[in-house]
Amino acid sequence: MTLPYHTPLSADLQISLGIDPPQPLAMADQVRFSELDVLNHVNNAVYMEWFERLRIRYTQDWGLSGYDSPDDPRIVIRSGTIHYRQEMRMDEDYVTTCGCTAFRNTSFSLCQQLWAGGTLRATFDCVLVLLMPDGSGRFVIPDGLRDRFQTIDKARPEG
Repeated sequence: MTLPYHTPLSADLQISLGIDPPQPLAMADQVRFSELDVLNHVNNAVYMEWFERLRIRYTQDWGLSGYDSPDDPRIVIRSGTIHYRQEMRMDEDYVTTCGCTAFRNTSFSLCQQLWAGGTLRATFDCVLVLLMPDGSGRFVIPDGLRDRFQTIDKARPEG
């Protein structure tokens, strides 16, 4: 099987790769030489870049921000926890996933995972807060996005 890089993966393909249950957004890539450290495995900071890359795509695909309009909300990480479970090495194919687990009026929680070879290699759980474009206050999550969180991501409202 040829794994398509930089393209959202279907639920069936995710399951065939060992990602079960499948996640709302998943994309594949391959470890590059420039991402290795002196111990010849992926540097810990690179995992955060991988998670960020998919998180940005997620907010774009879910219609929250195109990152090109002065009317787009500012999206900031309030808190986050990463768990490194198993190292990654040169040329390994991997899949990064993203999905909302819960939301409030102006913030939401994301669960991100990194899979390779059918094994969960790392997780990143974070809370994102939406701010007004000028940073003056909180930005309310639009109703359409709340609906998408609930129907696609199976997220639950909090508070």
